[in-house]
Amino acid sequence: MTASTAPTAPVRTVAPPSRVRRVAALAAGENRLFLRNRTALVNSVVVPLLLVAAVPALGLSSDVPLGPQLILTGVGVTLVFLTYYNLVTTYVARREELVLQRMRTGELTGPEVLLGTAAPTLLVTLGQIVLVAAGVVAIGEWSAPVDPVLPLIAVLGGAALMTVLAAVSTAFTRTAESAQITTLPLVLPTTALSGLITPLSAFPDALAAVARFLPVTPVVELLQLGLGGVTWDGRLVDGGAAWAAALLPLAVLAGWLALGTLAAVRWFRWAPRR
Repeated sequence: MTASTAPTAPVRTVAPPSRVRRVAALAAGENRLFLRNRTALVNSVVVPLLLVAAVPALGLSSDVPLGPQLILTGVGVTLVFLTYYNLVTTYVARREELVLQRMRTGELTGPEVLLGTAAPTLLVTLGQIVLVAAGVVAIGEWSAPVDPVLPLIAVLGGAALMTVLAAVSTAFTRTAESAQITTLPLVLPTTALSGLITPLSAFPDALAAVARFLPVTPVVELLQLGLGGVTWDGRLVDGGAAWAAALLPLAVLAGWLALGTLAAVRWFRWAPRR
C-alpha cells in the first residue's frame, strides 16, 4: 500500500513593478520632498510669475501681440529659471547625498531615476504655463493660435531639453549652492539672445543668425509661429507657411536634444567626486 501525497499548491510568482509604477513611486516621494521645501516651492511658483508680470510694465517692443507674448515669455522664463535651474540643484543635491547612487543599486534604471527625480519640477512647469495662459484669458488678451501643434512641440521639446541640459550641467557643478554660478553660461545668453526679451528682428543680422542656434531660441521661434504666426524676422505667416518656417527651429531643437543626451550619457555622475 502506497501513501498518497497531497497535491502541492502552485507557486505564485509576483511580477516586479512596471517601469511606470517605479517612476510614479519615485516621483511621489520627490513631490513630498519638494512640498516640504518652502523656499524651493516659493521660488518655483512666485519668481517666474513675477518675471512674466513684468513684461507689460517694461513696455518692451515685440513682433507678437500681448497675449501670445505673455504666454511665450511664461514658457521661456519657466523653462530656464524653473525647469533648468531647479533640476540642476536637485540632481546635484541628490548626488551629493548619495541618493542617486543608492537608487541605481535597485530595480530603477538610470533614465527612470532622472525622470522620477525631475517629476515635481516638470509638474510645476506645466502648472505655471497653464496659470499664465489662464491669466491671459482673464485679462481678455487671448487669441486662437495659428497652429496649436507647434506650441505643444515647443513646450514638450523645451522641457525635455532643459532636463537633459540640467543633467549635463551637474558634471561641472560640485554643490547645489554653486549652481547659481555654473548655470549662468546658459541662463544669461538664453534670456538675452533667444527673443524672450528683445525680438531677434531687432538684432544685427549676423548676431540674429548666431542666436537662432542657441538652445532655447528654437522653442521661442516655435511658440511665435504657433501662437501668433510671426517668424523670427517679424513676417506674418499661417498654415503651411508656418510649418515651412518651423523647419529650422525644429531641426535645431532636435539637434540640441541629441547632443545633450549624448553629453548626459557621457558625463553625468551618479556618485560625488571624492
